[in-house]
Amino acid sequence: MNKLIFVLLIILIYSCENPNPNLTSSGKDELVALEVDHNFNKLDQAFQDIIYVPIYSDIYIDQLNQKNLLSATLSIRNTSYTDSLFISKIDYFNTQGSLVRGYLDNLISLPPMATVNYVIERDDESGGSGANFIVELSSNNVNVKPLIQAVMVGENGNKGFSFTTRGISILSED
Repeated sequence: MNKLIFVLLIILIYSCENPNPNLTSSGKDELVALEVDHNFNKLDQAFQDIIYVPIYSDIYIDQLNQKNLLSATLSIRNTSYTDSLFISKIDYFNTQGSLVRGYLDNLISLPPMATVNYVIERDDESGGSGANFIVELSSNNVNVKPLIQAVMVGENGNKGFSFTTRGISILSED
């Protein structure tokens, strides 16, 4: 009986860990592996864009304005078969427009057909119902068409639900 309690305790402790979603199966942080040399100049790139992506870290589910917390995943996808996508900024803002956190310290290069994800945990209420990401990216190819989405997942009682949002360009054409 004591062995069973010990095993359950160990399982409980390990299940409470908050794993880094960017760790590969070998335990390395995939974002570090994607970092680019500091001599890179994004202004030399043929394609440049700034993408706004709405995120909902909570939504209201009834007439009493009861909040339901959500987990959210930002997904940045390089749809090119041949060209890398360079990502220079991924910033997370709250409902009031204040910067909550920046996710990049260094420029990263997303290889052709690759995807990188960032997760906002369900219990992270820092963003609120009007949270958003700003993603700055560039490429050598002017025809590159990245796909940037967010997937929100939640539950209410015994019912689960999910929905997506899609990023839009906010780069003005001067």
